[in-house]
Amino acid sequence: MLYNKRKWNVGGIRVSTFSYLIDMFLHLDKHLGAVINNYGFETYLILFVIIFLETGLVVTPFLPGDSLIFAAAALSVEGMLNIYALVAILMVAAILGDTTNYEIGKIFGNKLIKIGGGRLIKQEHLDKTNKFYEKYGGKTIIFARFVPIVRTLAPFVAGIGKMKYKDFIAFNAMGGVLWVIGVSACGYFFGNIPVVKDNFSIVVIVIVLISIMPAVIEILRSKLKKTNEIA
Repeated sequence: MLYNKRKWNVGGIRVSTFSYLIDMFLHLDKHLGAVINNYGFETYLILFVIIFLETGLVVTPFLPGDSLIFAAAALSVEGMLNIYALVAILMVAAILGDTTNYEIGKIFGNKLIKIGGGRLIKQEHLDKTNKFYEKYGGKTIIFARFVPIVRTLAPFVAGIGKMKYKDFIAFNAMGGVLWVIGVSACGYFFGNIPVVKDNFSIVVIVIVLISIMPAVIEILRSKLKKTNEIA
């Protein structure tokens, strides 16, 4: 998508970028279809990079994960992508992403947390992820795959906590495979049902809402607990 240069001046850049991101999320099928038409085989590399960054860098949890995989799988039914190649490539991206995040946490974790007085990595997100570990232990790496933000922070926190690599890589591989296959299957089998296809924007919103629901519930529980303690 091309932009008028005036939209990229200092006063308008944030609005333009935000508007584009919102439009991309709401019309992910159209944007992805355009990418496939424009780049062809290179689309696999683009998808690989996005999923890798979404899972591999602790500062990029805002990138599309579930919705992107769903949309790509839905388009594969139309022959725009090969579903087998897509699933294989995204599984590798997801597993390598978590592995990279683990290593970043292990080597630079504590330093990154202190940068900017905690503004780079929010303490509340770390606390939320730590609660997952307290509840599920190493299986957090698997369950976190299906929860945005926690998905990005879980391997990072595992690295800081010095989880044994052999344990981490086992949970990482299992979680990556289940996540990509599960979301891809939903997109492949349900993404082209007429009611879903004709209301894809709504479906994407629902996917995002379902994805963040556990986090919202946890936040509400924390606030309710604090309110009761004060009372």
